Amino acid sequence: MVKGITSANLGIPDYAKAKAQHQAYIHALEKCELEVTVLEPLEEFPDSVFIEDTALLTPECAIITNPGATTRRGEARVMRAVLSAFYKNIEIVKDPGTVDAGDILNVNTHYYIGISERTNQNGAYQMIGYLEKYGMTASTIQIRNVLHLKSALSYLKNNILLVSEELLNESQFQKYNIIIVKEEESYAANCLWINGFVLVPVSFPKITKKIKDIGYQVIELDVSEFRKLDGGLSCLSLRF
Repeated sequence: MVKGITSANLGIPDYAKAKAQHQAYIHALEKCELEVTVLEPLEEFPDSVFIEDTALLTPECAIITNPGATTRRGEARVMRAVLSAFYKNIEIVKDPGTVDAGDILNVNTHYYIGISERTNQNGAYQMIGYLEKYGMTASTIQIRNVLHLKSALSYLKNNILLVSEELLNESQFQKYNIIIVKEEESYAANCLWINGFVLVPVSFPKITKKIKDIGYQVIELDVSEFRKLDGGLSCLSLRF
């Protein structure tokens, strides 16, 4: 993990601290009444802890991605075998398309796909085709200043969208009740709604208060070591 890809200038992750933070994350998921499956480590893939990028899981199918970073392609191949135990319908994004599922935000039966350094137009079109095959819809959004779409926004159910200032004027989001994440707390734009709880990174008091004020139970988690690798709360699990 400490050799993972990063654009952040926050130093090398502390492995022991990261393990403790990961265990706390698992406990939080269990507190939200999820059953957690923990996979064996993939030592040859230092970014594999960010498992969300390897597949998009929907009620109807699993779609194996083709990660934009070539060093991560093997992770997706492993996940196909893992997910075959849970899904009958499995689709696969192929070259020249690339997709990181961290670029995909689900709102009910619609999926917003960020076009980024990791997700290209071809990959997005393949993803849209698969989603439409199973009766869902999708649209694309160009992003520029963050790694993934979900680095800049989160859906908190009940028509509530948590949005960083970068995407505040995106026309596709104007139908939602928007909570603005100011630049100084931009990392907290990646939150995670699960069964009425919202997981929030620790030390972002303004956005934490806003989420509490609308009635959600908040679980604050320290993910400082994963932030050093551009990772956030949603990146660390596949949820279905």
